[in-house]
Amino acid sequence: MAKVLVLFAHPGQRHSRVNILMAKIARGIEGVTFVDLYSEYPKLDIDIDVEQDRLLKHDVIIFQFPIYWYSTPSILKEWQDLVLEYGFAYGHTGDKLAGKAFLPVVTAGGPGQAYTEEGSNHFRLRSLLSPLEQTANLCRMRFVAPYALFAAHDARGDGRADPHLAGYRLLLETLRDDTFDIDAAVRLELLSADTLPIREGTSHE
Repeated sequence: MAKVLVLFAHPGQRHSRVNILMAKIARGIEGVTFVDLYSEYPKLDIDIDVEQDRLLKHDVIIFQFPIYWYSTPSILKEWQDLVLEYGFAYGHTGDKLAGKAFLPVVTAGGPGQAYTEEGSNHFRLRSLLSPLEQTANLCRMRFVAPYALFAAHDARGDGRADPHLAGYRLLLETLRDDTFDIDAAVRLELLSADTLPIREGTSHE
């Protein structure tokens, strides 16, 4: 079994419609370590030693967050700036994260068509997340296609929330159980509840 770490960052949880439900799922899955960064570090005083130790103890690292101004919430940037130190995460001797899987789990307020070159946001979501992808590359981690939900504000009303939540549970459980096909996932643009690659011959009821 793989050890899965979910680092959750949502600065406006009382306004959340789907992300907070996803966090509840992650928190309740055996074998998954769930950390609410804003709750743990309300003054952004991130404990580098604690966070590096968490990384060392886990095989799969997940950033779960809503898209804020085309990027991560600020605490995740602070976390990266402090925790991913030279000599630890990258550099000549910085190989501590090599081979681990890294996966963004994101919600976006806008619809999928807004995240295209022709749409109102002018960039694909995967392009906007390219700093995270390159960070994973620099740290010699395996970047897995993001698990994404568009138009998250409307998802509970239009019936998309429940399948997405079920897909998130399945994603976490298969990552934990080593039945998620990472080789297939790294070749995809984005992941959704309908496109999770599960290895043949495995069953998750």
